[in-house]
Amino acid sequence: MLRVAVAGASGYTGFELVRLLCTHPRAKLTMITSRAQKGQRIDEFYPALRAHCDLVFQDPDPVELAARAELVYTALPHQAAMDLVPQLLDRGARVIDLSADYRFIDPAVYESWYQPHKTPELLSEAVYGLPELHREAIRNARLVGNPGCYPTSVILAMAPLLKESLVEPGTIIADSKSGVSGAGRGVSLGVHFCEVQEGFKAYKVAEHRHRPEMEQELSRIAGKPVRITFTPHLVPMTRGILSTVYASLKDGVDLSRVEQAFRSFYQGAPFVRLCGSKDLPTTLQVRGSNYCDLGWRVDEPTRRIIVVSVIDNLTRGASGQAVCNMNLMFGFPENLGLDFPPWQP
Repeated sequence: MLRVAVAGASGYTGFELVRLLCTHPRAKLTMITSRAQKGQRIDEFYPALRAHCDLVFQDPDPVELAARAELVYTALPHQAAMDLVPQLLDRGARVIDLSADYRFIDPAVYESWYQPHKTPELLSEAVYGLPELHREAIRNARLVGNPGCYPTSVILAMAPLLKESLVEPGTIIADSKSGVSGAGRGVSLGVHFCEVQEGFKAYKVAEHRHRPEMEQELSRIAGKPVRITFTPHLVPMTRGILSTVYASLKDGVDLSRVEQAFRSFYQGAPFVRLCGSKDLPTTLQVRGSNYCDLGWRVDEPTRRIIVVSVIDNLTRGASGQAVCNMNLMFGFPENLGLDFPPWQP
């Protein structure tokens, strides 16, 4: 059994990791950490885990983590991860980081959107953990930067079209809506029930930190710089992301070429389900799962492609994708421990 630990297990993504790892047939959870909940059992903090996990939260000590786990998930706030990750790597552990600290190739890009980077030398080694793009590199990685939730939905929507040069790269617009759990478990007025329920708002317009992550990966696919317009919205639901992504088609591109590009690009990808141009996907049909469902339409009068991409922000957008990356890193089947249907009522 592969010994794994979760540093930062008290947040929503940490809980989701523990939930998935409890039933994984090839992984054994050996340690969980949280400074705030140190000494408390996780099934007391999250009663949903009763009879599944009774580990006690401990301090995130790198020596202890590396001694007890071959793989450590760091589900920590931005910047906190870069204090821990180098010490884990030095002690022989492999790491999947769920913060933004190791998602970027260029440290200057990271620093312009976040803060100074303490270990920029590791950015050239870290692999961006989107399996459909970097599956083979993930297999051999010591350090994986797990993608953000919004970027996962948007990149998967546009990757086949950019790969086949079917759209104009400078025309991409991503309009995304997320459930409230994307803001994390911390208490703040912006996610208070009375401030969110029966409301719908755009936020961080033209300044969201996930945009450069999308542009980095879309540029790598296109082989040229790609800039996009990205607007996130908060909707009054617990979990889920729906991204509607628009782009102008190049001359001569029709619906059949679009469909061929999607089916070719995602052939053999176990966690991308293609709905085609007839049945557009909804967030309910991926809830609690590692799937990304994609549907598309061509608007002939404007010559634009419209792609609808749906994921669960906590699973495919964070912890489920992290478990998928673990499977690849340790030679397990990609869908091991994740091959279950969504929670649609």
